Amino acid sequence: MIMPPPAPKRAGGSDERRIRMQNLKRNKSINFRVTEDEYDMIKRRQGQTKIKNLRHYLLKQAIDGRVIHVELDSIRECTALLGNISSNINQIARRVNSTGSVFNTDMECIKQRQDEIWEQQKKILRRLDKVIDKVR
Repeated sequence: MIMPPPAPKRAGGSDERRIRMQNLKRNKSINFRVTEDEYDMIKRRQGQTKIKNLRHYLLKQAIDGRVIHVELDSIRECTALLGNISSNINQIARRVNSTGSVFNTDMECIKQRQDEIWEQQKKILRRLDKVIDKVR
């Protein structure tokens, strides 16, 4: 039995996308007005997320009730501190392997860096607690 050739695909997207779009039945419209200040606040909050489309942002807010933005600056700083302490440990290990002794200043440096890392961890945990409290 000879099969007919497949139908040509439409320009502009796959068949799956076309089917999804047909199944999407958003036939209701919501329109509301905001002040300049409210609009600026909405845009500012949208800018804190990765949602670039205002309609998508507002729809997500209306349906889910919240968009959580996690600040990663503290985590990045903690990662940098970990990198510093790793470098210090490697330098000390090389010195110990070559001389057979450990210097007190090296150990103090490691302790100081370790304390900085613990402080960053505490800050991160406090911020996460605040976020979790807001979500509850």
